[in-house]
Amino acid sequence: MPLVAGTLGIVLVRRETSADVGSIARVHRSAFADIAAAEGLPEPIEPALVDELRANESWIPELSFVAESDGEVAGHVCLTRASVSGGARGGPIVQLGPIGVDAPLWRRGVGSALMHAALGAADAMDFGAVVLVGHRDYYPRFGFVPGDDVGLKPDVADWAPAFQVRPLTRFAPANATVRAPEPFYRF
Repeated sequence: MPLVAGTLGIVLVRRETSADVGSIARVHRSAFADIAAAEGLPEPIEPALVDELRANESWIPELSFVAESDGEVAGHVCLTRASVSGGARGGPIVQLGPIGVDAPLWRRGVGSALMHAALGAADAMDFGAVVLVGHRDYYPRFGFVPGDDVGLKPDVADWAPAFQVRPLTRFAPANATVRAPEPFYRF
C-alpha cells in the first residue's frame, strides 16, 4: 500500500474492497456533479459505469484503487481490459476510467497519487499500454500521448480527439484499433 505525501498530508492508495463500494459511488457523484448538471442529467453516470464495469468480464480487481485521506475514501480509479484488433503487439491493453476525486479535495495530489499507482501497477502486471478518453491538457503530465502518435485509435470515431495512450514497458507501436470494455458504450 503506497503512501504518498500530498497537500492533504498522507494519502494512502490501496486496492478497492467490497466495503468501499458506497464511498466510491459518493466520490464519483461529487467529482462529476458539475458535468452532470451542465449536461442536464439528474446525477453523474460514473457511479453506474463503475458498477457495470465491476460486473463485466473486463474487470481486474487488482487494478481498482482508492485513495484514503484521514481514514476516508477521497478518490477512486480503475483499469479494465480493453481489446485490440489489427497490428497489436507488446502486451494487452487496459482502459483507464473513471478516475474521480471528491470535489472538496481537488488539486491536492489525490488524483496524481491514484494515477501513479494505477500506471505502476499496470506496468508491473505486464500490460503494454493504458488508454483513456479524456482532456488533452491534463493527462500528458502522466505520459499520455494522442493515440495516433503511437498507432492506436479507438473504435468510436467521436472518441478520437480525446483518445490518449500511456505506453508502458512492454508497449510496441502498432497500427491497431482499441475496443473499450462493453459498459463504456452504454453511457
